[in-house]
Amino acid sequence: MDKRVHELLNQQINKEFYSAYLYLDFSNYFKAAGLDGFANWYMIQAQEERDHAMLFYQYLQNENMPVTLEAIEKPDKEFKAHIEVFEAGLEHEKYVTSLINEIYAAAYAVHDFRTMQFLDWFVKEQGEEETNANDLITKMELFGGDPRSLYLLNQELAARVYSAPSLVL
Repeated sequence: MDKRVHELLNQQINKEFYSAYLYLDFSNYFKAAGLDGFANWYMIQAQEERDHAMLFYQYLQNENMPVTLEAIEKPDKEFKAHIEVFEAGLEHEKYVTSLINEIYAAAYAVHDFRTMQFLDWFVKEQGEEETNANDLITKMELFGGDPRSLYLLNQELAARVYSAPSLVL
């Protein structure tokens, strides 16, 4: 495996674990605000991100490449309004998309087709993540100011259940 591709894949493990920390922080914010459904939604997001980190981890191991685990940065955002959490989530998903694209471009440059195929699932996943984040912002803009609607949105988000990724390595 190309040195740069390996380095980027290894860094992505840390970035995915950071994403899990960030979403746990978001979940904690909503739990403290009494919005258990919102907290549930982000708790599941955290589970997904941990799984993503493990997929990168497993891929490198399957390729007989060393994995170096680094310290995970502490989330440092403070929020004054619920919608700010969703906006930060969208911003973060766009950042993760840029990271996946960077790895894909590096793999493409060296004709690492196996890594490109592995990343195809993440490219699709990031499209879904950005759509979900946009949808949450839209719903908060439409309903977030009305207590009854906020309650219903909280109930909707509480119904989300965890589903492990279906990517086979």
